[in-house]
Amino acid sequence: MARCADLVSEIDAFHQGFGQPAQLIAALRTSVLLVPLTSDDRVWRVVVGGVGWVGVFTSEDEYAAFMSARREFGAAKYHALSGSRILDDVTTSFADATGIVVDPCGDRPMPFPPAVGQEVDSWAI
Repeated sequence: MARCADLVSEIDAFHQGFGQPAQLIAALRTSVLLVPLTSDDRVWRVVVGGVGWVGVFTSEDEYAAFMSARREFGAAKYHALSGSRILDDVTTSFADATGIVVDPCGDRPMPFPPAVGQEVDSWAI
């Protein structure tokens, strides 16, 4: 998705060791990401160690790789949402702490743990 180019660039910078937290969060907030849905149209998430995680994707190819890794083939439902909406509305709608992982099956996955997302948000413009 073209609206994710800045986010992908900032994630690459972090993986290379020179990323800037404020720029990363700003790029996340302005990106339009794919959010998987369950069969009953709820946001898909997994809980690991008491922390919920929502996988979000920068492209349909990244989402397809995730579905393939889960051995789920065929049509898969998702919403396209802004990073701001994901951080401010989706992750906060769950009873327990929930973060996001961008492109979890990709070459450069990027987790945003719940506490980090809340703290770094104050840096974003």
